[in-house]
Amino acid sequence: MKRIYINLLIIILVFAAAVYVDLPHAIDMFGIHRPAGLNLGLDLQGGMQVLLEADVDEHTVVTADQLDIARQILENRSNGLGVSEVVFQVAGENRIVAEFPGMTNTDEVLDTLKETGMLEFVDTGTDYFSPGELIRTDGKPGSVEEIAPDETVYHTILTGADLKNVGVQLIEQQNRPVVVFEMTDEGGKIFADFTRNNIGKFLTLVLDGRVISSPRINSEIPNGEGVIEGNFTIEDANAMAVQLKYGSLPIPLRIVEYKKIGATLGEDSLKKSLIAGLIGLGLAALFMLIYYRVPGIVAVIAIIFYGAVTFAVYKLIPVTLSLSGIAGLLLTTGGAFDSNVLMFERLKEELREGKTIKQAVTLCWPKAWSSIRDSNAATLITSAILFYFGSSFGATIVKGFAVTLALGVVISLITTYLVTRTLLFLLTKNMKQEDHKKWLSA
Repeated sequence: MKRIYINLLIIILVFAAAVYVDLPHAIDMFGIHRPAGLNLGLDLQGGMQVLLEADVDEHTVVTADQLDIARQILENRSNGLGVSEVVFQVAGENRIVAEFPGMTNTDEVLDTLKETGMLEFVDTGTDYFSPGELIRTDGKPGSVEEIAPDETVYHTILTGADLKNVGVQLIEQQNRPVVVFEMTDEGGKIFADFTRNNIGKFLTLVLDGRVISSPRINSEIPNGEGVIEGNFTIEDANAMAVQLKYGSLPIPLRIVEYKKIGATLGEDSLKKSLIAGLIGLGLAALFMLIYYRVPGIVAVIAIIFYGAVTFAVYKLIPVTLSLSGIAGLLLTTGGAFDSNVLMFERLKEELREGKTIKQAVTLCWPKAWSSIRDSNAATLITSAILFYFGSSFGATIVKGFAVTLALGVVISLITTYLVTRTLLFLLTKNMKQEDHKKWLSA
C-alpha cells in the first residue's frame, strides 16, 4: 500500500505539472522558454518553404555527411537569429528543404539563409589581401586542383567544417576584441602542418568569397587554435563569431526556389477536426464506462492523464504539430485505450478462474504485458522506419506523423503502467468478492 500511495502522489504531481504547462501562457523556467501555444506546422498556420541545392560543379561529389552538417548549421543559424521552429531536412543527394511555419516575410527568410556563409582558410602564398576584397578559391580542401594559367584561384586548406569552437575575447592591454577559434583534431593537424611549412607566407580567411583577414604565418601553430584580428567593435566580433559558429557550411548552397504556403485547413476546419476527434474519444470513453464499469472509469482517467502529459511534452520539446501529427496523436490515443482493454480482459479471465479481486488485479498487468509490449514495440519500430524515411527524403508529413506516434506510444505505456495499475488497485481494494460481476463486468 505504501508503494501504491507513492505512485498516487507521483500521478497527482505529474498531472498538476502537465496541466500547468498546458495552460495558455508562456513558459519561462529552468532555462526553458516556450510561447503560450503549441507550434503549428505549415499546413495548420501557413508559412514559407525554401528549396536549397549544393552549389558545386557536376564533377564534385556531395556526401551525405556534408549535407547533414549543412542542415544542422542552417537550422541552428536560423533559430539563433530568432526564426523559431524552422525545419531543415535533407532531400535527395544534394538538396535541403527548409520550412518556416508562420513566417510570411519573404525578405527576412531569404536574408537569414543568405547570411549563412562558407568559411575557408585559403593559401594565398606571398599575396596579402585587405579585408573586404573578393577572391576566387577552389573550395576543395585537402587537394590541389589543376588551375588554368590565366586564372588566379587560391587553394582552400580548411573550411568552417573543421571548426570546433568559436568565441570572442578582449585583449586587455589594448581593450580590443578578437575572434578566437579552436579546430577539430583532424583540422588541427592539417593546420599545424601547413603553418609549419609556410612560415612567412599568408593564410587568408575568406567568408563567402570575401576576405575577412589575411594574417602572416609567423610560426607553427601546433594546437589548432587561432585568432582573427581586425578593426572590430564588440558587436562586430560577436556577430562574426555567431556567423562562423552557425554559418560555417561544409558546402556552398544556393536557393533554387521558394514559395509561400497557405494553411490548408484554416482555423474553422481545424476546430471542426478537433471537435470530431473529441466526439470520437467521447464515444470510446462511453463504451469503456458501459462495458467495463469501474475499470472503464480508470481507463477514462488514464486517458485524461495521457492527454495532459502528451500536450505538455509537445509544448516543452517542442513538437511542431501538423495535420499528420494530429493523426499520429489520435492513433496513439486509441492505442492507449487498447492497452487498458488488454489489462481489463485479462482481469476478467483471472476472476473467471476463481482468483480473488486482489489477485486478479495484481496479475492482470504482468499477464497482459507480453501482448502490450509486442504491439507497442512493433509500432515503435514502424515509427523509426517512417522517421528515417521522412528525414532521408524530406517528407515532413511522414516525419511529423512518426514523431507524434512514437511519443504517444511511450507516454501511453507509462500511463498504463503507472496510472491504470495504481487506480485499479485503489478502486477495487475494498470491493467485496461477490460484487465483482456487478462492478467489474466479469
